[in-house]
Amino acid sequence: MLSYFKMMAVLECFSRSDRALTVLQISKRTELPRTTVHRLVSTLKTLGLLEQDRDRERYRLGLKLFELGNTVLANMDVQREAAESISTLSNKTGLSVHLGVFDGHGIIMVSRLDSRGLNNVITLESAAAHCSATGKAVLAHQSEAVIKRVMNEGLPAFTTHTITDPDVLREELRKTLERGYSIDDMEYEEWRRCVGAPIWNASGRVFAAISVTGDKARFDEKTISEFASLVKQQARLISVRLGGDQDRLG
Repeated sequence: MLSYFKMMAVLECFSRSDRALTVLQISKRTELPRTTVHRLVSTLKTLGLLEQDRDRERYRLGLKLFELGNTVLANMDVQREAAESISTLSNKTGLSVHLGVFDGHGIIMVSRLDSRGLNNVITLESAAAHCSATGKAVLAHQSEAVIKRVMNEGLPAFTTHTITDPDVLREELRKTLERGYSIDDMEYEEWRRCVGAPIWNASGRVFAAISVTGDKARFDEKTISEFASLVKQQARLISVRLGGDQDRLG
C-alpha cells in the first residue's frame, strides 16, 4: 500500500464518535504495523492533519483539515448558487433552512440558515440519509445499488419515529419520488419536522437537497403542502443555476 493511501486509512479511522485514538487503536483498525502507524501519525502531525492530546497517547484530527474543509465549501458551486434561495426560503417561511450534499452514504450539511437569519454552520456536519428530509430527497433518486448500500450500512433509530425497516423506507422513497418532496416527520429529532426537495447538477444527477425545518407545531397538512411548494420551487431554481435541464426539471 502506497504511503498516501496509508495516511488516508489513518485519517479515516476518526469519526464523530471516535474523536481521539491511540496508535494501537489505529493499528488495529488499519491492520498496519504499529511501527508504520507511528511513522504515519508523526508525519500527519507535522503536516497539521493530526494533533496529539496532552497525555500524548491519543491523536485527533488537526485544524488543518478544518481549514481545508472550509476551502472546499468556499469553492462549492452549489453553496454559492443556493445562497439566494436559502435566504428566500428563510424569509418566506420563518423556518431554518438546510443545504446538504450526498457523499454516497449520508448527507454533509454545507450551509444552514436558522430561523433568526444566522448562518451557523461552523463545522462540516453529517445527517443520516434514511431519516432526514435532505437525505430522503436525494436517496429517492439514487440507483438501486446505492439505496441497498445505505440500507446495508444500517438504519439506526434516532427517535421513536425513525424508519428502520428497509421495506417501509422503500415505500417512503417511492412516495417521495411521486410527490417530488420528502418529509422528516420527527424521525431525526422528536421536536421537529422538515420538508426537503432534490437538487440536480448539470449531468442530470441528484447530488444535493434543500430543506426547511422547524418545530413540529408549525407543520400540519396545509402548511406542509405550502412549504413543499416553496422548497421545490427553490430547489428547481438552484438546479437551473447549476446547469440543470429546465425542460427535464419541469
